[in-house]
Amino acid sequence: MTLSILILLAGLLLVVFGADILVDGSSTIARKAGLSEFLIGLTIVGIGTSLPELVVSMNGALHGNADIAIGNVMGSNLFNVLLILGITALIRPVGISRDNLSKDIPLNIIASVLLIGFGMHKSIFGLGTSDTISRTEGFIFLALFAAYMVYSFKSGKVESDGNEEETEKEKKLPVAILMVLGGFAGLIYGGRIFVDSACDIARMAGLSDKFIAVTILAGGTSMPELVTCIVAAAKKKDQLALGNILGSNISNILLILGCSSVFFRKTSGGPDGLAFTGMSNMDIFVFLISSLVILASAYTGRGKTRRIDRADGLFFVAIEIAYLIWLITNLN
Repeated sequence: MTLSILILLAGLLLVVFGADILVDGSSTIARKAGLSEFLIGLTIVGIGTSLPELVVSMNGALHGNADIAIGNVMGSNLFNVLLILGITALIRPVGISRDNLSKDIPLNIIASVLLIGFGMHKSIFGLGTSDTISRTEGFIFLALFAAYMVYSFKSGKVESDGNEEETEKEKKLPVAILMVLGGFAGLIYGGRIFVDSACDIARMAGLSDKFIAVTILAGGTSMPELVTCIVAAAKKKDQLALGNILGSNISNILLILGCSSVFFRKTSGGPDGLAFTGMSNMDIFVFLISSLVILASAYTGRGKTRRIDRADGLFFVAIEIAYLIWLITNLN
């Protein structure tokens, strides 16, 4: 057990360090290309900080472990909104733009609803033979993700305040590219030993794969988002923080579960796709709530300014704490 915990921590450190230098290098390249703050957060940073989830979920899918793949994504999205965005709003209220309300937040909700609809089509609609995300549905997720990325880059506004040279003068393009490559290496290797040791610990402690996925794995792989958002809030870059969370959540569902479904390896006697059998009604309910609270926050504050204020942030964190207490008291 002690050795597995040490390996888990080593893997987590590699994942977080890899994501950190990957995002740093990617952001440098993005700023040199003149992308807006929100677009950087939504795409480069959002996808970059989702790579730990991609590695962990893909490892679970390739080993036929749907609970790890799905539980990690759903748990990460809960952490991202309820805990990370909640803490960010407590530090500094997060502004919500018209584009956020008309495009990005609705897509996050649509992706969440699609995930539940695809994953539970038998229970909800009576379709198919089991509640699984099939390879075909995985391709649909990937197609939607590609379309959204193309649209985002085409519609993203270029922002320039004349400070790019000062901000990036210490990071040359070749250095940024090397950081990206090094970040990928840390993520891939760290993610592999992280998920392996986490599963070992779960089994030795008598915990289910779902529990370990939605708590330890989800929390650990969400650390890059947490660090990025706290730094962004401290630097008064709330749009970067919001873009990071929305981009990460959308990437988690459309990109990560899309890839995991496509490359899922069926085990002997196992389901044909990513099975939702390990997810309870409470897990799904809280997951859907987490996709709706950002939209609700835009209309709860005073005045005309749309934002996630400190009261909203406190409410988000309270929901996450209540959910974690429920998980701990319902161990299986």
